[in-house]
Amino acid sequence: MPFQLPPLPYPPQALEPHIDAQTMEIHHGKHHATYVANLNKALEGQEAAEWPIEKLMEHVSRFPVAVRNNGGGHYNHSLFWNWMKPGGSTPAGDVLDALNRDLGSYDAFKEAFTQAGLTRFGSGWAWLIVNGQKKLQVVSTPNQDNPLMDIAEVRGIPILGMDVWEHAYYLKYQNRRGDYINAFFNVINWDEVNRLYRNAMS
Repeated sequence: MPFQLPPLPYPPQALEPHIDAQTMEIHHGKHHATYVANLNKALEGQEAAEWPIEKLMEHVSRFPVAVRNNGGGHYNHSLFWNWMKPGGSTPAGDVLDALNRDLGSYDAFKEAFTQAGLTRFGSGWAWLIVNGQKKLQVVSTPNQDNPLMDIAEVRGIPILGMDVWEHAYYLKYQNRRGDYINAFFNVINWDEVNRLYRNAMS
C-alpha cells in the first residue's frame, strides 16, 4: 500500500492556546499531506514503496534526496502528532527514571531540549533519543532528517521530537521560536514518550 496521511488523534483546536487550530490544520492537512504525496511519487513502482517507513529511514542513503526529504517529513510528523495531547502530561515511570539517570534531571533535559531547538539553524527538529548505548540523548537534525536515518550524525531511536520549522509556529508566534518551544512543553504526551522508551529498551 502507498504511504497514507494518518488522521490527527484529536481535533485541530484541541491544543489551544499553546498550538492554534489554523496552524494544526495547515501543518497536518497541507504540509504533512504533501510529504506523503511526494514520497509516494518518488517511490512509484519500486519495491521500497511496500516497506515500513522505519525501514525506509534506516536505509535512506540508498535513495534520491526526494525520498530523504519527504520520507523524513512523513515519518517525523506521523510521530509528532502523537507526541502532543490536549493538556499535556508530566514525565513519570521508566522514562523519568532514565531522564534523571542519563541527563541529570527533568530540568536538565528541558534545558538541553530547548537549546537543541533554539540553536538549530534554519529548519529542523530537536530530539530525545535512545542511542546505541541504550542511553537517553538530546540531539537535533536539519530539515526533515531524523536520528533513525543511516545518514544521521548521531543515530538512535526517537522517543520525542519537536518540529522547529517555521510552519510549525509562525502563524501564532511569528519569529519567536523560543515562545513556541516553551508552549510545546505544555502539550507533550509523556505517556507516548514512555511507551516508545520501553519499546526502544526491550
